[in-house]
Amino acid sequence: QVQLVESGGGLVQAGGSPRLSCAASGSIFSINAMGWYRQAAGKQRELVAAITNSNSTNYADSVKGRFTISRDHAKNTVYLQMNSLKPEDTAVYSCNVDLPLWGNTRRIYWGQGTQVTVSS
Repeated sequence: QVQLVESGGGLVQAGGSPRLSCAASGSIFSINAMGWYRQAAGKQRELVAAITNSNSTNYADSVKGRFTISRDHAKNTVYLQMNSLKPEDTAVYSCNVDLPLWGNTRRIYWGQGTQVTVSS
């Protein structure tokens, strides 16, 4: 089985720069991609950032230039460096991992999420 555990969330002042981390463990032999999603109260979950095995990255327009995603391949860990936080960044942030299964198939696992609250 595969598990992911996020950490680094909490109460942050506007303009702050916390870093979230997510460590994947279990039966992992290779990884297609890892990503960060968030869900604010009353809104649907949305992609924040993703990074592939070749370190190609993808960001939501709302966080481009402020957030940076990175990976430690040896530790199966993904990070999200968040800068210039705004109150509208308040959400539960969850990480996921996209794993190859059989041939062209794949399986996605999710972490439990960590709350990030940005105060004015």
